Amino acid sequence: MFSYVFKNQALKDLRKLPKDIQRRIINKIDYFVGSGVPLSFTENLVNFEIGQYRFRVGDYRIIFDLEGEKLIILTLGHRREIYK
Repeated sequence: MFSYVFKNQALKDLRKLPKDIQRRIINKIDYFVGSGVPLSFTENLVNFEIGQYRFRVGDYRIIFDLEGEKLIILTLGHRREIYK
């Protein structure tokens, strides 16, 4: 069973967002992880300096690494800012 954990930077990024977007992101992460195959919803990143994978939630991106069956959420933000 997959699980996830937020790094400190990801929590800071999440708290900066409006409450409705925060709920939407958390609900999507729960859905992806609860599906049992979260990698089927991901894209591999070309620039591995920021992370291995990303989830897309509307205009927002969630950058994470995978360690075994644990998703380590590194950062998240709007698509125009997240890759800078």
